[in-house]
Amino acid sequence: MARQDELYEDAAATYGAALGRLARGYEPDLERRRDLLQDIHLALWQSLDRFDDRCSLRTWTYRVAHNIAISKVVRRRGRTPTLVTLDALESRPAATDQSSARSREDQFDRERAVQRLVALIHELKPLDRQVMLLYLEGLDGAEIGEVAGMSSANVATKIHRIKKVLAARFHQGDV
Repeated sequence: MARQDELYEDAAATYGAALGRLARGYEPDLERRRDLLQDIHLALWQSLDRFDDRCSLRTWTYRVAHNIAISKVVRRRGRTPTLVTLDALESRPAATDQSSARSREDQFDRERAVQRLVALIHELKPLDRQVMLLYLEGLDGAEIGEVAGMSSANVATKIHRIKKVLAARFHQGDV
């Protein structure tokens, strides 16, 4: 039990912020996102009693997190539409740069672009979403493949295709 607690503390301290971003990538609703993040942390802690060092703690953490996110969010999404609540929109940090109207406009444009990109990612199939979220977290092809159960070559091809689709849809103004 001590090893499990120690591994969890290490994973939560090292990857906690990434898990928050991952939860945001799967769940736009603020309250559901909090529940999802809590479920991820619980599942991670529970799973660490089976951690056998055959993969890195990073890979294990992401694998558990994505499996929980897929089971909790994607299955529910098949039954309900994806909508962003006012709470989710209001929870975004406000622009703090007061130096000029132009920089506030630039900040607004960047935030709007990020919101559009996140919305497009939310529309991806579960496996594609998982691959893109891991890619955006900085995992390499081999690590993504290990989490998603794919070859690194397949991951590279999938990332290339998804980026192309996202870029085209982003520039078309979808979402």
